[in-house]
Amino acid sequence: MCDTTNASTREAELSAPRPVPGSAVDPITLQPVDEVRVTVLMDNTFDALLVGDEHTTRTGFGPATTPARQFESGHTAAGLLAEHGFSALVTVRRDDRETMLLFDAGLSPSGLVTNADRLGIGLGGLQGVVLSHGHFDHAGGISGLASRLGAGRMPMIVHPHAWTRRRLHTPQSTFDMPTLSKKALNAEGFEVIERNRPSLLVDGSVLITGEVDRTTDFEHGMPAAHQAWRGDHWEHDPQVIDDQALVVHLKGRGLVVLTGCGHAGVINIVRHAQRLTGVASLHALLGGFHLSGPAFEPIIASTIAALTEFTPYLVAPGHCTGWRAQHALAAAMPDSWAASSSGTTHRLTSA
Repeated sequence: MCDTTNASTREAELSAPRPVPGSAVDPITLQPVDEVRVTVLMDNTFDALLVGDEHTTRTGFGPATTPARQFESGHTAAGLLAEHGFSALVTVRRDDRETMLLFDAGLSPSGLVTNADRLGIGLGGLQGVVLSHGHFDHAGGISGLASRLGAGRMPMIVHPHAWTRRRLHTPQSTFDMPTLSKKALNAEGFEVIERNRPSLLVDGSVLITGEVDRTTDFEHGMPAAHQAWRGDHWEHDPQVIDDQALVVHLKGRGLVVLTGCGHAGVINIVRHAQRLTGVASLHALLGGFHLSGPAFEPIIASTIAALTEFTPYLVAPGHCTGWRAQHALAAAMPDSWAASSSGTTHRLTSA
């Protein structure tokens, strides 16, 4: 069962500060866990024909039903929603204690709660929310979550730059991205905790990276169209500096790294997690890799070359990874790659 401590205990667990190490030889001590389960509540795709295995549970046809008078039974199968967004439930187990966190919230207000309902997942056991960054396709479902949770203060970890006003601007068009509001989140019942440096959660067994060091020579960030408002002018915002990842050390296996979009570059993120924790082995990499479109497709080969050197057990890219990168990853890492889909649960256990 999930931990059911009260709101004040939840906040204490999630907000306990821990200093950033001064160097790679002085790492953060990330307590190993016995099991990690990552359930994708929302992704860009839903495929009811995907086949699971001993470590992966897939959602097929009919996780729920809906009225449909054209059928003799009066109802039909209701699949899961898919949208351009990402949200995952992360459950970590140490000994007999489990804690559940929400990592990102998808695009639409009702998306993640609809999928959770259809999967039969209760959200009342959540211990906190982590936002990978401030882009709207990772925060849209917060209002639906707040309505579902009701009264109480739910801790939420965000980077201080998550409130940055941003747009996509080209000579042909301009799209003003919805901007997160700290005031609105507090009013919805969240206890917003701003961190730009690493945070240790859940008794030291979950690491939120904070800002990621950019050390590779090929991960250059967003193209010129991605801009941020600087108070009196717009300027190119390549880094999306609020991008952060969730990291767990699976006992005897290595690191499990979950990204939202991977704006810092997934290789930068993995190497940063290794430096922070002092754990060299990468067991699993999941989430958005942001390798879609003409600005990012040129680095697919470099990303795959670096990723294969880590020899991960599981690579489950989703959301903004892009179909060209998915095909290339599947071809290069056939024993590690797994398709992502709304409703998929990856269960990773210690050695």
